[in-house]
Amino acid sequence: MKIKLVNVEDGIISCGFRKMSAFVERLNQDTHSYYVTTKDSRALSTKLLSRYGTSSLEAEAVDEIADGLLDADLLGFSCMTAYSDLTRAIIARVKAKSSRPYVLWGGIHPIMNPEDAVGSSADAICTGEGEFAFQEFYELFSNGRDHSHVENFWFRHDGEIIRNRFKPLMTSQEMDGLPFPKYAEGEKIYKKGEGFVPVTLWDYLASSGLSYNTLWTLGCPYRCTYCGNSKFLANDPNYRRIRHPSAKHIVGEMRQVVERHPHVRTVIFNDDNLLFITNEVLWEFAELWREQIRIPFCILGLFPNTVDEKKLEVLTWAGMNRARMGIQSGSKRILNFYRRPTAIQKIEEAAEIFAEFSRYHVAPGYDMIVDNPIETRQDVIDTLELVYRLARPFTLYIYSLRIIPNTELEKAMKEKGIDVDSIKVNFDLYDPTWANVLLYLLTVWKPPRWLFERLLRGVQPRSEPQPRYPRLYLVVRSLWGIKRGFAYLRMMDFSTILGSSGYWLWRLGIIDFWHRHVNAKPPKPAMEGARPAGLKWASARSGAGDLAR
Repeated sequence: MKIKLVNVEDGIISCGFRKMSAFVERLNQDTHSYYVTTKDSRALSTKLLSRYGTSSLEAEAVDEIADGLLDADLLGFSCMTAYSDLTRAIIARVKAKSSRPYVLWGGIHPIMNPEDAVGSSADAICTGEGEFAFQEFYELFSNGRDHSHVENFWFRHDGEIIRNRFKPLMTSQEMDGLPFPKYAEGEKIYKKGEGFVPVTLWDYLASSGLSYNTLWTLGCPYRCTYCGNSKFLANDPNYRRIRHPSAKHIVGEMRQVVERHPHVRTVIFNDDNLLFITNEVLWEFAELWREQIRIPFCILGLFPNTVDEKKLEVLTWAGMNRARMGIQSGSKRILNFYRRPTAIQKIEEAAEIFAEFSRYHVAPGYDMIVDNPIETRQDVIDTLELVYRLARPFTLYIYSLRIIPNTELEKAMKEKGIDVDSIKVNFDLYDPTWANVLLYLLTVWKPPRWLFERLLRGVQPRSEPQPRYPRLYLVVRSLWGIKRGFAYLRMMDFSTILGSSGYWLWRLGIIDFWHRHVNAKPPKPAMEGARPAGLKWASARSGAGDLAR
């Protein structure tokens, strides 16, 4: 049986898709992985104006994509909500051209909005974790047996929709038995006018630089209204539990990656809750990483409540050189609206902890959500005041609020009479209000207090009529980008500096030399039994103040 799996997104870094591709290939050797991407990471507008390309393609391109998929017996799609319309168009074109492929649609969109996905031309949608559900489906389907009862799937059958219940979530032990994600093993990518062609090294460099993206943990106990996790918890309350394979498994995955792609010099853990992992497991991970991998890694999506100095000591000793944390707002009222269970004081304490590691890290990145239509002027000022107080160094990742359909945030906005269609997921994050100009300014310069108070006078919430400052916005965002770029270059980190420049520096041996002989080396944390004792990091703190200033 020929199976083709297609990921429709803005790059070729999807962790879940690569995990699923490897799992399906273990069941069926005649399985092929394809990427359809619309993002131009080289475009200046992408880098400077936060424009992330487009979620659509011309009809001619959709037709060309469909032609490359018609010879499949089983065709599986995966996408995020922003790409659901494009995915639906491709599926419809495939179905119009041939009745041969049986089409499945999985990924985050059918989980978040199954009623929307099931209205497409797909024969079935996956509404939960895919691996074991697909295995059961595949065994029945390949033998011509009835598969319409398989859990985690909805099926279109004789003009009706069969909505099956959810399977139990994978356990940590079961995750340990999964194959490593498919990476650099004959995948193909769509290119206009060429159809699907083999993914090359240059495609990887354009998409992710010298980095490799992965996930170690699944699950989250929080119910932030803008996040899909609220839907996951509604589907299965057990999703609040943190599940993960062993330290040996995740290190084994990285060992395979660097053997196949030796240029990879940063591993990006896209985990929201990695710091929930116990000290014992993190210590085992740290020792295995230093012994077998010995390249830097970073952790994205940390929650302020989980930032723990002892764990950061262990991870930094292992090789962690960067972290990203969600703040979202400096207004307690807005944090409550988002159901973010964190105190403003805890955010500031977490930033203080990160500042202690500045000698060993790229400046941490903090996520901020702006342009919320229910924000008052005081809410916006509270956010600016918090950023003004945060311990330096840091950078900000600033996002205009976008509503994912079927989240609790969408429901809350509708209850307040907000036109949610005007702020649903899209790609235009460019709104040069005075408040947003100030946010970017604060990432590169902390003005004296008297000047800052004067600058605050022009701040207005998104809901109020106000002038826009596109040229000034471009200037301050360019300064933000330049400072951020130098922060990465200081550590010779090319995980976000895309393209071939980092590759040639690696080939010349400059990056490895820099990591070995220039970057500061953290001391090994003291241990009490199997737990870190909490080393005081005297050497780190003595240098952190100078760098922060």
